[in-house]
Amino acid sequence: MSFTAPIQLPGLSLDPQWYRRAVFYEVMVRSFVDSNGDGTGDLGGLISKLDYLQWLGVDALWVPPIFTSPLRDGGYDVADYRSILPEFGTLDEFRELVTKAHERNMRVVIDLPLNHTSDQHEWFQQSRQDPEGPYGDFYVWSDTDEKWPDIRIIFTDTEDSNWAFDPVRRQFFFHRFFSHQPDLNFENPAVHEAVFDVVRFWLDLGVDGFRLDAIPYLYESDEGNGEGEPPTHEFIKALRAMVDKSYPGRVMIAEANQWPREVAAFFGSEEEPECHMAFDFPVMPRIFYALRSQRADELVAVLSETTDIPPGAGWGVFLRNHDELTLEMVSEEYRQAMYGWYAYDPRMRANVGIRRRLAPLLDNARAELELTHALLFSLPGSPFLYYGDEIGMGDNIWLPDRDSSRTPMQWTPDRNAGFSAADPGKLYLPVVQSLVFNYGHVNVESQLAQSRSLLHWVRNVIHVRKAHLVFGLGDIEVLQTDNDSVLAFVRRYQGNDAHGGIHYNDQPETVLCVFSFAHNPVAATITAPGMAGSRLYDLFGGGVFPSFDENGSLTLTMGTQSFYWLHAG
Repeated sequence: MSFTAPIQLPGLSLDPQWYRRAVFYEVMVRSFVDSNGDGTGDLGGLISKLDYLQWLGVDALWVPPIFTSPLRDGGYDVADYRSILPEFGTLDEFRELVTKAHERNMRVVIDLPLNHTSDQHEWFQQSRQDPEGPYGDFYVWSDTDEKWPDIRIIFTDTEDSNWAFDPVRRQFFFHRFFSHQPDLNFENPAVHEAVFDVVRFWLDLGVDGFRLDAIPYLYESDEGNGEGEPPTHEFIKALRAMVDKSYPGRVMIAEANQWPREVAAFFGSEEEPECHMAFDFPVMPRIFYALRSQRADELVAVLSETTDIPPGAGWGVFLRNHDELTLEMVSEEYRQAMYGWYAYDPRMRANVGIRRRLAPLLDNARAELELTHALLFSLPGSPFLYYGDEIGMGDNIWLPDRDSSRTPMQWTPDRNAGFSAADPGKLYLPVVQSLVFNYGHVNVESQLAQSRSLLHWVRNVIHVRKAHLVFGLGDIEVLQTDNDSVLAFVRRYQGNDAHGGIHYNDQPETVLCVFSFAHNPVAATITAPGMAGSRLYDLFGGGVFPSFDENGSLTLTMGTQSFYWLHAG
């Protein structure tokens, strides 16, 4: 498979706020390509597919943890922050990945779990064996497991307490996640220095930023709930100040699974900035709710919330990723409805969420796959794709925990889906062989040969989005419609947006985005007084549409689960 990319000078653009317009792609190294036949994906394999990712239109790779780890939590249990798991490759190969990605104008963002380490980390081993030593206070120790009863348990399927007893030190240690992942003690200034050193180490290797895993949970207190405590924000401000001063143009992305106004706190302020980006968790489950309920009101409500964020800050929006589809941000009634629609088999559930990939969630319905992607790419913020979703890959709910949606990427209809030359029994996880999603027909090679495949469709939408600055830099206004199944909003960009020393010499643009979640064709009247008389044409094909009348009213007819992106002039 070869890919012809646009001719351009090698190297990165100089925009320090590149992330506001970027399309991110989450690529799990272990799952992407095995270059040496040992059954596990590696950095060499990822390097070999950079041309594919450039062809697709990806601006930045998000690489989940590749650190040395016992892999009891997919690498989020770090045993050494400064070394790479040998089966993934070497630091020299990582440098090569960064260099070759940059040559293709793609950036590399890595995951950084700061809240906790593996219990195999040298820091923890020293802490448990020598309480009075230099690492004795690196973790949160207690003589009792009854402290902080108001702090909720996150992994409700596997943990019944946030405390675990250590038989060596004869004390309890605190853990917000698995009991093999002790929390670091951020009350200790030495921990701050150690974390800063880790950040500098990877930035010196050329990474373009970090996804700060579980960032709300750094500090605990008797008065709070252990989420977004004031000292946590103070630490992030200090980290941001160091990054901005010594490594301008690199980004910090907050993973904070909370309501938008709470998450917005992790942006900080213009005077005291914190993270450059943060994931928008509440929008995601409401997209799936709208598909089955045929009602857009929940999406209208969450998108209508005004959340003030500092200039230059940006949201990260997504449909699926390596974790379960979390249902923490919804009511119990809402959650049970989602389980009934999308996780009717208990094996499909994990913690407070659903452990399935995008295409199986949507019963492989092409209209729904197109509708959800079109919504994703038109929302405020930068879209994050999950590897394999561009071809509609399936999952395997018979695998444990969250491995169901972390199976090998499907490249060809050949053995092991072209992922590896190893004996099939040596693969870290089996390739998907289900009837609907079998790698024999769901793979990159076959979809490259079909001009109307999902892969070509997703690529086309990415490139249309990238051609219009309004999607990355514009604001949003949710519009009133007379149909409960229809969501309509306007994205507006004022043009000539000067920020961060970069001046975009471009024109103002307004785009009307309309989405129907109805399971049959509908008509909807959209009201937008500010758009009276605006003429409309389709962004994809250039077709002319009816104009808004003098009262700012427009009636559109929409097919089953369809959408429009209409330029307004």
